[in-house]
Amino acid sequence: MNDHPPAATPAFGAPPPGSGFVSPGGTAGYAGVPGAVTDTIPGGGGTGSIPGGGNESAPGGAVPDAAAQGASVAGTAAAAKRILDEVERAVVGKRPVLHLVLAGLLADGHVLLDDLPGVAKTLLARSFAAVAGLEFRRLQLTPDVLPADITGTMVLDLGTNTPVFRPGPVFAQLILADEVNRAPAKTQAALLEAMQERQVTMDGTTHRLPRPFLTIATQNPIESEGTYPLPEAQLDRFILRTGVGYPGPDDELELLTARLTRGQDDVDLTPVVTAEQFRAMQASLEQVHVDRSIAQYAVALVTATRSDKQLEVGSSPRGSLALVKLARASAVLAGRDFTTPDDMRAIAVPALAHRVVLRSEAWARRISPDAVVREIVDRVPAPNWR
Repeated sequence: MNDHPPAATPAFGAPPPGSGFVSPGGTAGYAGVPGAVTDTIPGGGGTGSIPGGGNESAPGGAVPDAAAQGASVAGTAAAAKRILDEVERAVVGKRPVLHLVLAGLLADGHVLLDDLPGVAKTLLARSFAAVAGLEFRRLQLTPDVLPADITGTMVLDLGTNTPVFRPGPVFAQLILADEVNRAPAKTQAALLEAMQERQVTMDGTTHRLPRPFLTIATQNPIESEGTYPLPEAQLDRFILRTGVGYPGPDDELELLTARLTRGQDDVDLTPVVTAEQFRAMQASLEQVHVDRSIAQYAVALVTATRSDKQLEVGSSPRGSLALVKLARASAVLAGRDFTTPDDMRAIAVPALAHRVVLRSEAWARRISPDAVVREIVDRVPAPNWR
């Protein structure tokens, strides 16, 4: 345990003192693990100075209780609005997508962005890390990346002539796993195990990952050559899947005009909260009331996916949990301390569509999982709400 008193924390929602600005472009850095291609946004240093990481006996391995307390629903809603406003300076015209991704991050979940190249998936992840004060690493996944390139490896300390653990780039607070479906199955499994367990085990020793530990993974839906599609069991680990989409003509013109005005590619973004404050924002979701009828509605939606004639496999119970978590996050973003059926309906498709498998007949008719889940949402009666 750490016997030193914790450092003073800025007022909730206030920019960290002396932080200046953080560019979403970050600083290119080598993670110290052969074969891993990463970028780093300052906030935790390079390999070996990971906040909250390291061996399970390390003082920073667990987040102090004080860091996860003190945020009210109203305070979280206000801070979240400032986060969205700041991120939207870089990712123009995508407020609904940013809202959905922030809901997933506040719910302490991992997000899968499934869209074409060049639509700001990487910029979106960098911007959220910069504005939320999170240490950021980008993993460019390719077929030759090994599990140790991500999680870390044992190296020989020449001074003591003993093996020591060198943390991999997964030891950060927000990870961008770029083109996750290009990594081989064994590497995908290593990453997704870290996502699920929030820890890495090496030579019998458990090394806890920093908290928050969040992953934004991307994949290109139109390229299949040289890829390893994520199996359903691994897709289930993501709390939601969504796309970004092309900007509208007016938004694209605004993007170009802003670029010409500032004279540089990167947008200088200011941190709105610290990592500890973001943890407190996540903890504030526990203050949101979920009525029994809302919980029953979540179960009804998930159960309907298991009996739909167009689906071979329905959603697992993780789908029910994801619905409730995301509904709570949506309520907080709306400044409410209670959930409504509309919260559940709004997030049902991104929360459930990647958890179901189409029957071959539906696939042959080019029916999408999103369309099937949308039909289920329209068909299942929502509870009466006043």
